[in-house]
Amino acid sequence: MSRLEAKKPSLCKSEPLTSERVRATLCVLKGILTSSYGPSGRLKQLHNGLGGCVCTTSQSSALLSNLSVTHPVLKILTTSVQNHVSCFSDCGLFTAILCCNLIENVQKIGLTPTTVIKLNKHLLSLCTSYLQSEFCGCRILVDFSSTQILLCLVRSIVTSKPACMLTRQEIDHISALILRAFLLTIPENTKDRLVLGKSIIVPLKGQRVIDSTVLPGILLEISEVQLMKILPIKKSDPFKVALFCASLSGDLSDTGEGTVVVSSGVSLENAVLDQLLSLGRQLVSDHIDLVLCQKVMHPSLKQFLSTHHVIAIDRVGAALMEALSKVTATICSLLLCNRNDTAWDELRLTCQTALHVLQLTIKEPSVLLGGGCTETHLAAYIRHKICDEPESILKDDRCTQTELHLLTEAFCSALESVAGSLEHDGGEILTDMKYGHFWTAQPESPSVVNWSDLLSRCGCGLYTSQEELHWSFLKTTHPPFAPQTCLPHEAVGSANNLTLDCFTAKLSSLQVAVETANLILDLSYIIEDKN
Repeated sequence: MSRLEAKKPSLCKSEPLTSERVRATLCVLKGILTSSYGPSGRLKQLHNGLGGCVCTTSQSSALLSNLSVTHPVLKILTTSVQNHVSCFSDCGLFTAILCCNLIENVQKIGLTPTTVIKLNKHLLSLCTSYLQSEFCGCRILVDFSSTQILLCLVRSIVTSKPACMLTRQEIDHISALILRAFLLTIPENTKDRLVLGKSIIVPLKGQRVIDSTVLPGILLEISEVQLMKILPIKKSDPFKVALFCASLSGDLSDTGEGTVVVSSGVSLENAVLDQLLSLGRQLVSDHIDLVLCQKVMHPSLKQFLSTHHVIAIDRVGAALMEALSKVTATICSLLLCNRNDTAWDELRLTCQTALHVLQLTIKEPSVLLGGGCTETHLAAYIRHKICDEPESILKDDRCTQTELHLLTEAFCSALESVAGSLEHDGGEILTDMKYGHFWTAQPESPSVVNWSDLLSRCGCGLYTSQEELHWSFLKTTHPPFAPQTCLPHEAVGSANNLTLDCFTAKLSSLQVAVETANLILDLSYIIEDKN
């Protein structure tokens, strides 16, 4: 008889964020995510010691799904980000980096969690109210009579994924294809409400990216022999299709919870085949032109249908079944090419993200300025708002002016640090004192310099340095100022290469980052069962 081991008591740890191990682990995770952020983000290779495939990526969805996270604090953070990405597909790295920045900055100022959480919620409401307001200086309304803004949005997403290994020409080609694929899913005639179709991504690995294309409809793989039999199809009547998700192989190995009773002398195989052929005769009599089966079709049934000039295709697979069942909706196939498996997998994820972002933009027709400009502009707005109107917050949240000033600076600094994470090559990071946008200059710039000679465009590409602007280093103290809160229409209309972010995804990511940081900062104990 084996010896029974006594049950171990649960391990209880108080104030987890005071642990040096937890802080170091959070710092490592932040470093991984920060170094992956943006178009020039560094790629990560993830693999396990037991072999298997190697994932090369800088996308949050791939990074977090392949990282092995064990500490409860990190699990809270990564799970929150993964839940956000599962709903919105975009802004995963932004969410995680901002959350880490908030936790790190708040720990330095030493305020009580209760005060921090109350003020964080108030600052978050200021951010969301401003971003949703008509006078927001970093939000652009989407005009669907032109594809310019939508194309900039897609190009921004594709550009931010360096593991796709695309040239500038390939980025433009893929961006145009994604937008075209999305537009093909919009039905021409809608009555009550808009129901979008589906874009199916078809892999063509080992081919040139520039050979990628979009075809209306569903692309099915069939043999060359079958193809020669059915081409050319000349038919004026509607093309009738029969779709089967059940197996037509005649295999009865899976009977579910029931039983099969077979009379003596009856051949079960022959009986099943008779039923399949009876089904075939019914399909022929119903003038069906194409039979599609998700699983395997019996060879005799396929031969019977072929002799009666009915196209039979089996092993379609579960992936196409949803689209096939809704074939009277608008469906298109995106034939996606890339040089190797790794780059193709990253490009597929990127295309799926871009298509989802376009769907979100249909529901909420707005975009935010990207390239770090929304973050720095928002930080400037919050600083000015708190400096200009502190009374309402001090009254409602019962905090001191010093506490409000400290937390506002921690919050705004966290936003600016996310923008600063876009620079990976040691360049100078600045913000202008008029619009509050994000600017970068080459590293090792002279100490005394006319910045307008070194800077070209802000991070989002909306403004140039030719205007009479004054700049300040991003992480230096400067007096609060009111950033310009209205976008000039002529500037937006003339900019053909803006960097943009999805409005819905960014707004959600901002909320998730602050709420997750509040949750982690409020943790008093971690209780682990070690049995």
